[in-house]
Amino acid sequence: MKLYTKHQLFRTMLFGILLGAGAATAVIFFTHRNTSVSHSAQTVANGENADSVAETDAADSLDSSVTIPASAKTSSDVAYTQDEQQNIFVYEKCNEAVVNITTQVMGVNWFLEPIVQDGGSGSGSIIDKRGYVVTNVHVISNASRISISLADGTTYEGRIIGQDVESDIAVLKFDPPANVALKTIDFGDSEKLKVGQKVIAIGNPFALERTMTTGIISGLGRPIQESKNVIIRNMIQTDAAINPGNSGGPLLDTNGKMVGINTMIMSSSGSSAGVGFAVPVTTARRVVNDLLQFGKVNRGIIEITPVQMTSSIAQYAGLEISTGILVSSVKKGSGAEKGGIRGGTKAVQYGSRWNPSTIYLGGDIITGIDNITIRTYADYTSALESKRPGDTVTVTVWRDGKSQKLKVVLDGAETTTL
Repeated sequence: MKLYTKHQLFRTMLFGILLGAGAATAVIFFTHRNTSVSHSAQTVANGENADSVAETDAADSLDSSVTIPASAKTSSDVAYTQDEQQNIFVYEKCNEAVVNITTQVMGVNWFLEPIVQDGGSGSGSIIDKRGYVVTNVHVISNASRISISLADGTTYEGRIIGQDVESDIAVLKFDPPANVALKTIDFGDSEKLKVGQKVIAIGNPFALERTMTTGIISGLGRPIQESKNVIIRNMIQTDAAINPGNSGGPLLDTNGKMVGINTMIMSSSGSSAGVGFAVPVTTARRVVNDLLQFGKVNRGIIEITPVQMTSSIAQYAGLEISTGILVSSVKKGSGAEKGGIRGGTKAVQYGSRWNPSTIYLGGDIITGIDNITIRTYADYTSALESKRPGDTVTVTVWRDGKSQKLKVVLDGAETTTL
């Protein structure tokens, strides 16, 4: 299965019939619309702090629990079915809280001169009346300017409060006038979701603003590899139509509560094929609160210098395994050292001739964290994604030709990655 970058997505959509005809292999696409290929000019989060967004208790999201206002049930000459009433209720409650996000990026022309050009577009949800918006990181990737458009047609400049690549969640802020009362979307509870439950997506596919589609939850707990070093676990799978431009928009239950953030689709053409994925709101709630308070996510880490194992390292070191995370060094006084994790002692040069690094062989090789098998660096980071400083994890290491299990208390500082 191949992961397409956001820059390849829009071209794939335009020429999907020609390029995708007869394709048998599914491909994962980001679901924001990108209109040009550009060079990177990464926007840096300004670190602004804000009060945590108020959380509301999630109601049971099964159809039978919804209380539909009388105004949504009938009109003077139209009677709606129960399903239609639910759809109308959710759309009228939430659509004005869904925004269209467009970006500009820095590029270069044929003369290698810097220019500003259109980037991509996606969706977002207003989660606080002060103008805080949650979306996907890849919607705003490389943006030099972010524009946030509301349902009434007004557009505001947005800035990044914080972004978290590991969960693909970003928080933006725009400043509405004092006399503007923004509509917001409340967080629900993704822990109570059931396969077969109805869900509703609202977004801006193909720049068609505030489009609504419906479907069901077709799977839960999906681990999806978003990029080389990022696996997002516990993703929600849905057959609600999600297309380019939907990224960052809300996946809603029938009470109009956000249960997920629409992120990507699996498709051979770039259009919805009934297999979409959303980051669960349980993850979003935790990440958003940290981004608002600290500008980053306060995760627990193992304070080691991790190195991705390869067959060449295994062959050079005479090791029996070629996957996992080699522990090059361990920070003194850290929870990793206290838990018994060992670093290497034999210094060797690693990397290319132009970018050499020194690593140390002879240390432990991490092959598991709790119940997650660790084969790649993406496995390693995703196993720690939901952990907090002070949490205790069970780390399985390969040492002296056999596996051992160690109890390690996680620290909270940054770690060096090779």
